[in-house]
Amino acid sequence: MGTLDDLINEKSKYYEQSFIRYLASTDAKIEKILENGELLKTPIVRNGKLATVGYQPEIWKKWE
Repeated sequence: MGTLDDLINEKSKYYEQSFIRYLASTDAKIEKILENGELLKTPIVRNGKLATVGYQPEIWKKWE
């Protein structure tokens, strides 16, 4: 199980502009993500109770 920080795309052009790295509270980070969805890593892929964040075809193949 990951953390909220694992979902944040540090390569997004909005990452630096949002100052999200300096926010201490989870609620403040969630608010920033809701303001700009491009702060999320994609794709977020679900398979029942399992999920991955980012491009992870090696894991998806194991799900088949």
